[in-house]
Amino acid sequence: MTKRLYNFNPGPAALPLEVLEEAQETFVDFQGTGISLLEMSHRSRGVEHLNQETQQLLLHLLNLPASDYEVLFMGGGASTQFALLPMNFLPANQTAHYVLTGSFAEKAYKEAAYIGKTQIAASSKEQNWQYIPDLHETELTADAAYLHLTLNNTIEGSRFQQIPEVGSTPLVADMTSDILSRRLDLEQFSMIYAGAQKNLGPAGVTVAIVRKTWLQQASTQIPEIMRYETFAKHQSLYNTPPVHAIYMMNLVLKWALQQGGIASLELQNKHKAKLIYDVIDGSSGFYKGLIAHKDRSDMNITWRMSNEQIEKAFIQESLENGFEGLAGHRSVGGMRASSYNAVPLEACQALADFMKAFARKYR
Repeated sequence: MTKRLYNFNPGPAALPLEVLEEAQETFVDFQGTGISLLEMSHRSRGVEHLNQETQQLLLHLLNLPASDYEVLFMGGGASTQFALLPMNFLPANQTAHYVLTGSFAEKAYKEAAYIGKTQIAASSKEQNWQYIPDLHETELTADAAYLHLTLNNTIEGSRFQQIPEVGSTPLVADMTSDILSRRLDLEQFSMIYAGAQKNLGPAGVTVAIVRKTWLQQASTQIPEIMRYETFAKHQSLYNTPPVHAIYMMNLVLKWALQQGGIASLELQNKHKAKLIYDVIDGSSGFYKGLIAHKDRSDMNITWRMSNEQIEKAFIQESLENGFEGLAGHRSVGGMRASSYNAVPLEACQALADFMKAFARKYR
C-alpha cells in the first residue's frame, strides 16, 4: 500500500486508519446481509438499529442525558444550520444574539439576519479575529431568543476556552471543528450542532443535538422538512438519511471510546498542538502565530511567515515531504495545521521536525 500522507486537511479531514479499514471490509457485504449498506433501505431493521446506536454513542461520549436531548442526523452541513436555527427558534418578537469570532460565526449571523431581528453581542472582526472577545460585560436584550457561539474557529485558529455564563438565555454553539476534542459541560447549551467532516466522520451528515424542552418551543409555521421537531419525531428517518456517513460516524465514535473517550483525546490533542506551537514560539519570529496565546485552538493551528514567497516554498516542500493540507484558508492565506482527533501524534511530531529543519534552511 502507498505510504499514507500526514493529513492536516481542515475538513474533510483525517479519519482513523482502523475505521477506514473496517469500513473497507464491510463495504460490499454489510454484516452478512449480502448487500452493501449503500444499497440498503433506510427503513430496514439494520439501518434503524445503526441510527439509534449512533445517537446513543454520541450522547454517551458527550456526557449528555438521552432523557433531556434529541440527536438529529441531517444534511446540508453546518452552513444549513445557520439558517435552520433562526427559522426554528427566532420568533418575530425576539432578537437573536451572535458573538462574531471568525468567518463562519459571521456567516451564521448573516443567515439569521435574513430570518429575523439579530444583534452582535461581541466581535473581534476589527482586530482580524485575533482573539475571543470577553463576554462578561455583554448585556443581552430582554427579548433575546438565544446567544450563538462558534466555539472553535476553523479558519482563524481560535476558540472559547470556557463557556460564558448567559443566565436563562438559551445558548447555542456551532461545534463543527472541536466536538469530541475536549471536555466541556455541554448541558449549558440548549443546542449544539456540527458538520461531521472533522472529528465525527466523513462529509455528508450533520449532527444537531437539541434540548427537548427547547424543542417544544420551535416554530410550526415553517415547512416540515425544515423543522427540528420533524427529525426528532421520526428519529432522523423522515426522509432518506446519509446512511453510509452515519455508519462511518458510528465507527469513529466506537474508535473514540477505544481511545479512552474525550478525556484521553483531550490530553493527546493538547500534546499534539504543543509540539507545533512550541516550534512557532521558539522560532524567534520566523513563524508568527496569529492568535492571542490565551485563545489558541488545539484543533486548528495557524501561522504566517515573513513573505508569501517563503510561504509558497514552505507549502511546496511540505508536499514533497509527505504533508497534506497545510495551506491556510484561501480567504486569509498563511499556514494552518488542523490536528483533529484522528491525526496521530506521529504526524504532529513529524511536522514539528520539518518546521525546525525548514527554518534552519531559510533563516
